[in-house]
Amino acid sequence: MKRLCFFLAVLIIVFPVVVSAEEIIKKDEVLTLQRCVEISIMRHPNIVAAKGNVEANYARKGQAEAGYYPFVDASAGYSRFKPSTISTGTGTIGVSGRNLTSHSFDQYATGINASQTIYDFRKTGTQVEIQQFNIDSAQSDLLTTADLVVLNVKQAYYQVLKTKRNLDVAGETVKQFQQHLEQAKAFYEVGTKPKFDVTKAEVDLGNAQLNLISVRNSLKLAKVTLNNALGVADAPEYEIEDNLSFSQYSIGLQEAVDKAYQNRPELKSIALKMKAAEDSISLAKKGYLPVLTGNASYAWAGDQFSVSDGGWSAGITLAIPIFSGFSTKYQISEAKANLIVLSANEEAFKQSVLLDVQQSYLNLTEAGERITVAELTAKQAQENFDIANGRYAAGVGNPIEVTDADVALSNAKTAHNQALYDYKVARASLEKAMGVR
Repeated sequence: MKRLCFFLAVLIIVFPVVVSAEEIIKKDEVLTLQRCVEISIMRHPNIVAAKGNVEANYARKGQAEAGYYPFVDASAGYSRFKPSTISTGTGTIGVSGRNLTSHSFDQYATGINASQTIYDFRKTGTQVEIQQFNIDSAQSDLLTTADLVVLNVKQAYYQVLKTKRNLDVAGETVKQFQQHLEQAKAFYEVGTKPKFDVTKAEVDLGNAQLNLISVRNSLKLAKVTLNNALGVADAPEYEIEDNLSFSQYSIGLQEAVDKAYQNRPELKSIALKMKAAEDSISLAKKGYLPVLTGNASYAWAGDQFSVSDGGWSAGITLAIPIFSGFSTKYQISEAKANLIVLSANEEAFKQSVLLDVQQSYLNLTEAGERITVAELTAKQAQENFDIANGRYAAGVGNPIEVTDADVALSNAKTAHNQALYDYKVARASLEKAMGVR
C-alpha cells in the first residue's frame, strides 16, 4: 500500500508538467541508478498510458454515481404552420370543410422535465462498487507497469556499465598488442627474432582494433537502449555512475515466494477484478427487479413565446420488467463465465509468479558463484600474461605464448564483467518477481 501511495503521489505531481529532455537531463550530467528510475517514472509513455487508464476508471465511477442524482432537461421549440386549404368558386375551404382565410402562423413551446430514481434495489450502488474495484485494479496495473519499466531501466543501466568495462578491456588489449608489436619490430631489427613475430603481432593488433570498434559500437547501442528505457529518446550526452561492483543479496527461496504472493500487483489486480465480477453477477440478477422513479415537468405552448400560464405534472413510475427476450438471463450467464475465467487466470498467474521467482533465484545463485570463479580466473590470467610478456621481453618466449595469454586475459576480464552484470540483473529480476523494490 505504501508503494501504491508513493507511485500515485509521484505520478500526480510530475505528470501535469511537460518538460523537454534537455530540462530533465543536463548535458554531461552523471546519473545514478535511482535518478534513472525517477526519470523513467516521469517520462515513460507506458506509465503515462497506465495513469490514463486509472483516470478513465475514475471517470467511469463518476458516471455510475450519476444514478444517485436527478436528471433535469429543458426544451424549447419553434414551428411555423400554413394550413392546408381547398380553393372553390365561392371562397377558401379548410380541410375540415369550414371557410378559412389562408394564412401562416407561428407556434412556440417551452418545457422542463426532471426525474429521480427513488429505489432501484441498489443497482446504482452495485455499479459504483464495481467501478471502485476497477479503479483499484487499474492502480495495481499501474504499479505492474512501473515495475516492468524499472526492471528495463536497471537492465539497460547495467548493460551500459558492462559494455563500458568491456571497452576498457578492449582498449587495454589494443595497447598490449601495440607494445608487443613494437617489441617484435625491435627484436627483428637486431636479428634476434624472425619476421614471423612482427607479422603475427600486426595481425593480433588488427584483430584487437576490430574488436575495439565493435565494443565501442555496442556501447553506443547500450546507451540508446537506456534512453529508450528512460522514455527520453532524445536525451543529451550524459554519464552514469558505476555501481556494477558485487554486493551479496541474501534471501531464502521460500521467503522470496511468500513475498511475491503477498506483494505482486498483478495478483492484487486479478483479485479486485474477481470482486468486480462477483458484483457483476449480483447486478445482472437485479435486472429482474423493478425500478421506482419520480418525475415532474412544466410545459407551455402558444402562438407567442412565453413561459407563463403553462401546465405542470408530477408523479411516480414503477417499471416492472416482465420479458426482455431473456437478456437478463444471458447477462447473468456472461458474468458467471467471466468470474470463472478470472479464477483460472489467477491460478495460472500464481504458477507464473512461482516460476519467475524460482528462475530469478537460481540465476542469482549461479551468477554469484560465477563471480567468485571469474574473479580468481582474471587474477590468474593476469599473472600468466605477465609471465608470458616478461619471457618474450627477455627474448626467451615466443609470440604465440603472448597472444594466448593476452586473449585469455581479455576473455577472463570480460567473463568477470558478464558475471557481475548477470548478478545485478538477476537481483533486479528477483526483486521485480517478488514485487518489492
